[in-house]
Amino acid sequence: MNMIQNSFTAAAAVAAALSLPMAGAAFADATPALDNADTVMLATNETMKDAGDATSDTWITTKVKSSLLAEDATPGMDIEVETKDGVVSLSGTVATEAEREAAINKAKAIEGVREVSADGLKAAD
Repeated sequence: MNMIQNSFTAAAAVAAALSLPMAGAAFADATPALDNADTVMLATNETMKDAGDATSDTWITTKVKSSLLAEDATPGMDIEVETKDGVVSLSGTVATEAEREAAINKAKAIEGVREVSADGLKAAD
């Protein structure tokens, strides 16, 4: 009998512990700390926007670099790619002006690229 009672007590304790977070959510509207919900949401939206911008720049850099490495027309290993706010900067040295132009055109073709700056990308010939 004690074993059954101990099991029931343990189960009741676990159920009570698991329900505590839900109880807090049920009374959230009455909590004065959450009166600033609009401010919290605005701060969250700004943080998410900043994270989205960083992710987009990282994604663009990865796509441009992949595009440069995928074909023999551009020496992707010799070209550095950086992205800031959708502006891609290419730097390094390529063998010909044609390779330089091909790299610029590939970067421009990537979704999300607003502009390509290739001032640092030089042709050896």
